[in-house]
Amino acid sequence: MPLNGWKTRNCSATTNAILRRVITKEGRSRAYINGTPSPLSDLRGIGELLVDIHGQHESQSLLKKNSHRLLLDDYANTRKLATDVAFIAHQHNRLQTELDELLSSQQEQHERVQLLTYQLEEFEQLSLQEGELTGLEKELQQLTHAEATLSACHQINHICSDSDAGNLLQQLTHCMHLLGDLSVDHLAINSTMEMLSSAHIQVEEAVGELNHFIDHFDADPQRMQEVDERLSAIYDLARKHRVQPDELLDKQLSLATELEKIQFSDEHADALQSKLDELKHKYQTKAEKLSERRQKASRKLEKQVIARMSLLGMSRGQFNVSLTPHDTKTLSSLGQEDIEFLVTTNPGQPPRPLAKVASGGELSRISLAIQVITAQTSRIPSMVFDEVDVGIGGGTAEIVGSMLRELGEKSQVLCVTHQPQVASQGHQHLFVSKKHSKSASSTRIANLNGDHRINEIARMLGGVEITRSTLVHAEEMLGLPAL
Repeated sequence: MPLNGWKTRNCSATTNAILRRVITKEGRSRAYINGTPSPLSDLRGIGELLVDIHGQHESQSLLKKNSHRLLLDDYANTRKLATDVAFIAHQHNRLQTELDELLSSQQEQHERVQLLTYQLEEFEQLSLQEGELTGLEKELQQLTHAEATLSACHQINHICSDSDAGNLLQQLTHCMHLLGDLSVDHLAINSTMEMLSSAHIQVEEAVGELNHFIDHFDADPQRMQEVDERLSAIYDLARKHRVQPDELLDKQLSLATELEKIQFSDEHADALQSKLDELKHKYQTKAEKLSERRQKASRKLEKQVIARMSLLGMSRGQFNVSLTPHDTKTLSSLGQEDIEFLVTTNPGQPPRPLAKVASGGELSRISLAIQVITAQTSRIPSMVFDEVDVGIGGGTAEIVGSMLRELGEKSQVLCVTHQPQVASQGHQHLFVSKKHSKSASSTRIANLNGDHRINEIARMLGGVEITRSTLVHAEEMLGLPAL
């Protein structure tokens, strides 16, 4: 089986990707990308970006609607515009979801606002000040023990200065007089005299401080009741919010912050709506421009593909690029329309999706026609055509070969063919054959050059017996001078 290759002018690359799949005797398989074990899905995904297969039973890209849009956008040179439209749509839809969630929780937020407002009013009524709790607890303790405190203070005053029976100050004074009357100059006596004098001064000062405390001490029972009620109110509010009394001010700040955030949500919703309106306007402007360019390019592509189909033996075939407007509330990242390639090869029948209408050979030739036209903008570097010439005559086969050669000037093309008119157009000719033995079968690929290629083209032309005429014809098809 001949395998022909069409080389490309732009075959250099800055990076290499080696895809490998190993199937063991047990039937297990392993996939590798540049030598690294990888999931088979990754291997398939990268492979679809590198190689496009068109054959009797599959046309890798043309059977996928997504590829129709990409092909049309490449052909119309609108890929960047389509990317902008997709980006704006994603932004809009993300913000729309955020706004919808915000609006859906408005009732719950309203109820929460009412609760927070009520709770903050309680805090404002309490009007707790920083450090007030500690002061009130200390004051309450003092008022609770007021009677005992005053009693102890009066007893001390009596002992130190008020007792007629000899208070402490009088006793210290008497002691100092006794020592002063002594005619003894001794260190111990002098030291004792100084200490007694110092003690007398200290007791006098202590009595003064104690009298000042007694004069200003407020033992009003009414005040104690007020302090007790104030502390009770603080403790009750702390229990209500399940915090410690000294954490009440932090709780008040937390509630106020939450209320402010919820009240800000209305402003946030307005800002979101404004941004959504702006994005929708941008989307409509760019999407309409994209649609216009797609419409214009689709009419041009239809004419070119129909012309190529006619050359490929489908003279009455029709090709149509369907642009169906979206009927969705959300902005589509694909633009304002669905894009699908429709075709009919039989007169009188309306165009339908490629996979439902075209036969294997027709699909391959339609794919070839499209690929030749869009080759200048195609992003897939390699294409494989498997028996694209099935069911066509010699004249059409020659046109297929010419188209493949034309396509090979832009991309790397491999074609499996039994038609000499196709094989002769290739830049290289590989011969694929099978070899069988009693225990196994093997496949061989030989690179045909010179006379070997002439002989293979002649065999394809004339069968098993190769004559001088078929050799001359083969040389003519290959564009070689006659021997």
